[in-house]
Amino acid sequence: MDLFNSALGRNITFVHPAYFLISGFIGIPDIKYYYGFLFFVYIVSVLGNTTVMAAICLDHKLRSPKYIAVFNLVFVDLFGNTALVPKVLDIFLFNNNRIAYNDCLTFLFFCYTCLCMQSFNLVALAYDRLVAIIFPLHYSVKVTHRFMFSMIAFFWAFVVLAVLISIGLLTRLSICGSVVINSYFCDHGQFYRLACNDHFPNYVVSCLYPVIIFWLPLVFILLSYVYIGCTLVKVANVQQGLKAFKTCIGHLLLVAIYFIPLLITFTLMEKIHPNARIINLSLTSVFPPMLNPIIYVLQTQEMKESLKRLLKIRGRPKQTVTKIVKVIAV
Repeated sequence: MDLFNSALGRNITFVHPAYFLISGFIGIPDIKYYYGFLFFVYIVSVLGNTTVMAAICLDHKLRSPKYIAVFNLVFVDLFGNTALVPKVLDIFLFNNNRIAYNDCLTFLFFCYTCLCMQSFNLVALAYDRLVAIIFPLHYSVKVTHRFMFSMIAFFWAFVVLAVLISIGLLTRLSICGSVVINSYFCDHGQFYRLACNDHFPNYVVSCLYPVIIFWLPLVFILLSYVYIGCTLVKVANVQQGLKAFKTCIGHLLLVAIYFIPLLITFTLMEKIHPNARIINLSLTSVFPPMLNPIIYVLQTQEMKESLKRLLKIRGRPKQTVTKIVKVIAV
């Protein structure tokens, strides 16, 4: 960040506080029950995402390009909730709401990187479904392992660069007055509004990034499913059309639980109480990572069969030992 600032002007001095105070959940009645709920959500998220990751790694039948995107999605979900929930519980449950300046920027980086990558992962899965249904004979040519790896790598590079730019602009702000961030984490919007110098570039970023990272992916996903729907309507065999659409249900549920809460929260942001807004935003951050692996296990036949195979393999040594014991006893 020093290189970033020096490139903009060597003689400029920025006032950076030693720490910030995170105050998002303070003052909300009976909030301790919510902390217990967050802990439960985190445990379920860790177990679910770890299970899906293990199934993809251990089962050679789940080595298709689609499951590269699925693996990346559950990895981001696990990493994102691990970056957010334990820190949130440490801040509010144990009253450690003072966070150092650099730690705040680091916290912001990991939270926003994972949140943005969830959006682009859904784009990768939407593209996979689009090609699989519209161009089934060309799927193995158009969606290869190399292509999927390249697309995921491009999304990672883009997101990391975008978040680093926003953090670089934050380091150019002078915080002269309040150091209280009224959110449950080091929120970009709450951060730059504390500045006493010009924060117009940060305001532009806060308006531009949601369009690029949330609205454009959502428009692409919706248009891809409109195209899929129009194609399936033209299919003569209704059963084949329904069978093809069933492969999209899991992805559609992931899209719904990720985008709908965000759209509702930001649409009604000015009309709801600040405490309710903070609770809603925190739920939209932790809920999708918990529900994604559950949806994929329940809605994807390949994943269910994979877990059954893995459980049978793990159960075989126990059965073998039991048979040996019986033989010895005889």
